[in-house]
Amino acid sequence: MTKKILRHQDLVVYKKSIEAAMRIFGLSKTFPKEETYSLTDQVRRSSRSVPANIAEAWRKRRYAAAFICKLNDAEGESAETQTWIEVAVRSGYLLRESAKELYCEYDEILAMLVSMENSPESWTLFKPKN
Repeated sequence: MTKKILRHQDLVVYKKSIEAAMRIFGLSKTFPKEETYSLTDQVRRSSRSVPANIAEAWRKRRYAAAFICKLNDAEGESAETQTWIEVAVRSGYLLRESAKELYCEYDEILAMLVSMENSPESWTLFKPKN
């Protein structure tokens, strides 16, 4: 039996994104001090924005367009996070193996977001009338 989703914290995509954001936070603690207000700040901000936008989407699911818009924002932040992960590897701040795991996690998150965006009727509160 499938567990009923009552709040955004019940969504698998939310759980994955908050865990990924926390991993990025931990890994970014080792970035050089001179990156504090650039790369460190950017990757933390974009990774935290993913679950925040998912939470907003969940609360806006009364309207399909608003729901999709916030999921699309989460999708954009996920892709941005992947970019910062790549920059961190190329700068020598992150090990390629750790980065690869995170990058793949964001690929999974992106796939889940796109799936939700492509079938909003499965998630929104009011179904369109035929």
